[in-house]
Parts: sequence; C-alpha cells; structure tokens
Amino acid sequence: MKPIELSSDRGGVFAGDDPFAIAKAWLEEAKSAEVNDPNAIALSTVDANGMPNARMVLLKDIEDAGFVFFTNYTSAKASEVDVNGKAAFVMHWKTLRRQIRVRGTVSKVTAAESDAYFKTRSVFSRVGAWASDQSSPLDNRGVLEEQAQRMSEKLGEDPGRPPHWGGYRISPVEIEFWCDGASRLHDRFVWRRESDNTDWTVDRLNP
Repeated sequence: MKPIELSSDRGGVFAGDDPFAIAKAWLEEAKSAEVNDPNAIALSTVDANGMPNARMVLLKDIEDAGFVFFTNYTSAKASEVDVNGKAAFVMHWKTLRRQIRVRGTVSKVTAAESDAYFKTRSVFSRVGAWASDQSSPLDNRGVLEEQAQRMSEKLGEDPGRPPHWGGYRISPVEIEFWCDGASRLHDRFVWRRESDNTDWTVDRLNP
C-alpha cells in the first residue's frame, strides 16, 4: 500500500491515518454531548427516474471499512438503493458543531449479521418490523396497531427476523469531515479513493 497523502496542516480532531477511526472517535464524543440520537444520519438515495430522496435513519455501526444501517428491504430507501447501489449521508452534531459527509456504494450485510443485530432490538421493535409494510399506503393508524397486536400474539416473546428486514453496508469512496470555524472560516478535510481497494488521498477544502 502507498502511504496516505496527508494535508500538511491537518491535526487536532482531524488527525489520524484512518478516516473510519476518526469517524468512530467523533461519534463517541457525540454520544456524551448530543441529547437525542447522536447516531442519526440523513440518508440520501436516488430513484429509477433520477429523483433524489432523503430521510433520517440510525447508523448502527462504523466498521473498519464501512457504515451500517438497517431497514425494511421493501421500503422506498431499500428499493432505491437496489436500483443503483449507491447512497450518501450526512451526520451532523449541533452541540459539537461538526459533521461528516459520506458517499459510496451499498451492499447488503449477511443474514447472520442482520440476525445478530435484530436480536438486540426490543420485542416491540421486532414486532413492528413484522407489522409494518414500510413506505406503502396506510388507511389509518388503527390498522397498523391491529396488525401489530396480531403479530405480537402470533410471534410470542422472542420474534425472529422477518426475511424482508436487514442491514446495508455503505463502502465509501468519499468521507468529508467538517468543523465549525471562527468567522465562518470552517475547517473541511475530504478523504477520497477510487474504490475499496485503492488508497485514500486527503485534501483541505475551502469552507
């Protein structure tokens, strides 16, 4: 592997040779600063007609080479991911005045990985994954609540993972770290690579 190309003045919260390690450190810091959902991300996808879409989801893991979230595989976001295999997200922490932007390719995690995470969810959340036909029209909330009650009675106290629910892994080709600066002279560093198997380059960007 070639040595990572580093900007000469990168230090402080931006320091390090691994963007995933930096992202993990920022998220850990946010967990003690943000009141609600420090792992919330605004996930963006594009449909078959090229129309963009965005929604908030929870990032469940920052791995050594990817970012993982879970969803219903029949949802709009999943359908759009399956169309072109690409997605982007931004994670913003108002208390820290920082954000991370990611763009990359998307693939499903293994069934075993989805099973393992599903078991960590509350029983109510697991039942909800069975009861909700995510993104499809719903006559009223009562219909959903009745379906959830039926599924709860059917599945018992330890519901397994439904086949239409699981995880996705975003393998980034670009990760940008942003930090608020005085007089709106913000600090921005972007890590880029051509693919999973190529080296990162790092550049400072104008704010």
